Amino acid sequence: MEKHVPFTSADLQRFIEVHHIGATILPMAEHTPTVPDAARALGVEPEQIIKSLVFLVKDEPLLVINNGLSKVDQRKIAERLSVGRKQVKFAGAERALEITGYIVGSMPPFGHRHKLRTLVDPAITAFQVIFGGGGDINAMMRLTPMELLRVTGGEVMSVSEGVNG
Repeated sequence: MEKHVPFTSADLQRFIEVHHIGATILPMAEHTPTVPDAARALGVEPEQIIKSLVFLVKDEPLLVINNGLSKVDQRKIAERLSVGRKQVKFAGAERALEITGYIVGSMPPFGHRHKLRTLVDPAITAFQVIFGGGGDINAMMRLTPMELLRVTGGEVMSVSEGVNG
């Protein structure tokens, strides 16, 4: 497969403007590789930081948006999509870049190469404002859970380990 130049915050900003999305890209003074780092730099709760994770379900890409320090329970995804547990695989960094156009650690929940089927953990909707990848490793994006759901067309379902629903 040919190599693609990774998307950046500028690409995400164009997507936001073209689609009239209520989101703001926030340049960060420091690299924030972990959820606690990002929460500390932004002065928010770790649960307000969302993670956009790419999975492959029978080789079809699926975006899963989870919050804070929660881990994704792949069994829940398999059950929801009526596939065997082994058919839900986490996409590696290179494959995620290929699918979305963004480097892992900078990945926003939308603005990817192609619109992806998206599952959104309901815990995200508990906050007025959430923060996700801003397209570059030194950028975050601020938006509301309602805007996230509107833009992604995400299906709300519990994807977190140890949470019922």
